[in-house]
Amino acid sequence: MKAVVYKNYGAPDVLQIEDIEKPTPNDNQILIKVHAVEATKSDCELRSFRFPVKWFWIPLRLAFGLCKPRRQVLGGYLAGEVELVGKNVTLFKKGDMLFGSAGFNMGCYAEYVTLPDTCTLVSKPSNLSFEKAAVVPLGGLNALHYLTKAHIQKGDRVLINGAGGSIGTLAVMLAKLMGAEVTAVDSKIKKELLAEIGADHFINYEVEVYTDSGKSYDVIFDMVAGGSYSACIKTLAPNGRYLMANPRLSDMLRSVLTSIFTDKTVKFAFAGETKEELLTLKKMIEQGQITPIVDKSFPLEDAGEAHRRVESEQRLGPVVLTFDNVKN
Repeated sequence: MKAVVYKNYGAPDVLQIEDIEKPTPNDNQILIKVHAVEATKSDCELRSFRFPVKWFWIPLRLAFGLCKPRRQVLGGYLAGEVELVGKNVTLFKKGDMLFGSAGFNMGCYAEYVTLPDTCTLVSKPSNLSFEKAAVVPLGGLNALHYLTKAHIQKGDRVLINGAGGSIGTLAVMLAKLMGAEVTAVDSKIKKELLAEIGADHFINYEVEVYTDSGKSYDVIFDMVAGGSYSACIKTLAPNGRYLMANPRLSDMLRSVLTSIFTDKTVKFAFAGETKEELLTLKKMIEQGQITPIVDKSFPLEDAGEAHRRVESEQRLGPVVLTFDNVKN
């Protein structure tokens, strides 16, 4: 089968398409024919081994390979079809259309992948293409996780920093669904898109620092590493909630003191990516409450170009790799 592999850390050019052995599921696994997989910023970071939050570096290097990657096929968020099930699998059957997360198993940049039946996989929304279904798990599960922790009430002023990416676009939709007044922060090329998906206000970070605006927010959902922790806390309204998706170690430590000794609350716990949450998102999609968007789809052979698109920050939402026209 065809797969995108990388044998060394580096630029997008290290991604190469190769023929590798088609996997066989064990008794507790399912074999999935992959139709679409999101090319995520995390994939790009693992490929290059450059991370905006430096404390990730040592544990990830130990887990994924000191000198070269142990797992040579990236990809953690997919949509596809069950090809074969192990003898102990009861939750899935051949022909099921699925979407979800492979977790740390990865391996989805390939025509087929085997995953444990315990992975966060559920039936694909009936009203979504494989491409659009593939972009829901990363963005949706993280956005739902953090915004649920914020306990958003109708009329709350919510600022989303990094609103034009995989997590941000779905966070805008979910915050609006929860009744919030949403301010989106991103580059100017994303203004129109963010307005279309529901943002009430827009801040171009290239010309304005949102913490200098004098405005306050009930919730700040921050996906951009490296910002000023103190400035964000000061920008919160009384009883405000600060959600950090890419926390520095120092900010994690400071958050404990902030939550104990002030009226502000800081959350940074990573998403659990549960099946229950994914089923919640599926229901919202099928009821027309949220509609995921795709910036651009690339064929498997152009995985390097897909990574360049993600890293350029010019994308308008998530980027997808598709497998239906793989050249054999």
